[in-house]
Amino acid sequence: MAIYNSFKAKIMDGSIDLDTDNINVCLLDSGHTPNIDTHTMYSDITANEIASATGYTTKGQSLASKSVAVDTTDDEGVFDAADVTWSTSTITARYAVLFKNSGTNTTSPLIAYVDFAADKTSDNGDFVITWSSEGILNLN
Repeated sequence: MAIYNSFKAKIMDGSIDLDTDNINVCLLDSGHTPNIDTHTMYSDITANEIASATGYTTKGQSLASKSVAVDTTDDEGVFDAADVTWSTSTITARYAVLFKNSGTNTTSPLIAYVDFAADKTSDNGDFVITWSSEGILNLN
C-alpha cells in the first residue's frame, strides 16, 4: 500500500474522515504509472481506470463496514473496511486506488493505492480484494 502525499495533509486538516466519508476503491490497468507526489485527485488517474469491463462501473465501489481504531499493541491507528468483490465479472487490473468520492472527478482526493505486482484477472467470476488482517491503512 502506498499513500499519496496529498492525503497526508488532508487527513491532518480534517478534510478527509475515513470512517464517515464515502470512500471508494477503483481499478486501474497496467498502463498507469503511479505518482504519490503529483496525483492528488481522482481526475489524475481516470485515463487508466478499467472501462467497459463486465461487472465493473466507473469509480469502482464504495467501501462498506468502515472503521477507524487504535491498535495499542502496534502503536498505530488503523483504518479498515470489508473486503471488496466484483461478482460475476470479467476484469483485468494492475492497481486498486482508494479515494474520497466527493461527487466530481476534480474534487475527489486520492488516498492510497495497491499495486498487485502483476495483472489480476477474473473471467466471469469474482474479482476480490482481500484487505490485510492488520487493516487497510496503518498509521504509526
